[in-house]
Amino acid sequence: MQVLRTITFEGKIMNPKNQPVEQKKTLSLLPSYSASPCCGAAPAEAPNPLPRLDQGFVAGSVSTSVGSVPQVAAKLSWRDRWGATKARWGVGRMDYAIDPGLYALGNPDRESPVLVSANYKMSFDRLRNALPGRDIWILVLDTKGINVWCAAGKGTFGTEELARRIEASGLKEVVGHRSVIVPQLGAPGVAAHTVKKLSGFGVRYGPINAGDLPAYIDAGFKATSRMRLKTFPLRERAVLIPIELVETIKPTAIIAPVLFLLGGIGGPAGFWANALHDGSFAALAFLSALIGGAVINPLLLPYLPGRAFSTKGLWLGAAVAVIMLALQGQDLSMWSARLGILAWLLIIPAVTAYLAMNFTGASTYTSPSGVNREMRWALPTEIGMGGGGLLIWIVSRLIA
Repeated sequence: MQVLRTITFEGKIMNPKNQPVEQKKTLSLLPSYSASPCCGAAPAEAPNPLPRLDQGFVAGSVSTSVGSVPQVAAKLSWRDRWGATKARWGVGRMDYAIDPGLYALGNPDRESPVLVSANYKMSFDRLRNALPGRDIWILVLDTKGINVWCAAGKGTFGTEELARRIEASGLKEVVGHRSVIVPQLGAPGVAAHTVKKLSGFGVRYGPINAGDLPAYIDAGFKATSRMRLKTFPLRERAVLIPIELVETIKPTAIIAPVLFLLGGIGGPAGFWANALHDGSFAALAFLSALIGGAVINPLLLPYLPGRAFSTKGLWLGAAVAVIMLALQGQDLSMWSARLGILAWLLIIPAVTAYLAMNFTGASTYTSPSGVNREMRWALPTEIGMGGGGLLIWIVSRLIA
């Protein structure tokens, strides 16, 4: 079942005429036309303003007055899909980028529309894959391998880069019109009137999702209210689970063995017997917190109480802790058992809440001020709960 949830963005976004526009939208986790998980720096741009023709996804070339423009197909190859899958799991994610510049989808002519994208390959692939049978020019900006939405916030998908890329690509010589289509989530970085002044090209703000582009173009470049609304169904919430899990591998490889060995301290039996019983539970409890924050949290996000991501994580972590402790079973007549229960009621929610906060970077309604405000109280709370819980657990081991 797909869950559609709309959360009002607190504030106003300025349209090209510098008029405030109220917008409602929700989280976006799929790369689609506009957003995908942020990634790192791309390879340095080649001196040639035209992209290289020997890139693996290039199917041919189109001859123009400024030279041979790489031609791409709408249908993605298995290499494209495999590359996206690897990036989702963190393999090559920091340099999953293409050359910036002008590309031809199909066989565009001088009157074909010009769509603007980022040089993060997953964003570029999602854009072309949504336009089968279309003849389109795609102008790719040098966003340092970052997707449209993140790059707009960082400034690399911005006014100056768009104007510079229009000039460097020779777009004025390639098309007869003077208009480019920018994805809506790139609007915070692009001032349309300044682009017009610098390059002579007007800016249209297209729909949020690439899948709406054919209808948008056929309607004379007019977007419906639905095209301006970003939903957050289950499939989109689940798409970031792999990379969130990958990010936890290194700390888990250190923390889980340490918890296992600490479980051998104290207790009624010998060191290794205690470690196998209590240390194994500690490691599993920590893993349950990771699963709660990185897997269960995005799947149940619309249903979790609270507005802040950390609050949702705290509630979820508390539920996970209760389940784990119930499965373990403890003799509550012993103080060591009581302290152990208290410890994990602090540790598990703290870890889950911390991981839940990672999704603030994938949300279309969070703002820098809002994130900073949440972090000011959430991080100290999580650190205090986690550190205090660990100390209480160690004490419980020593008095057992």
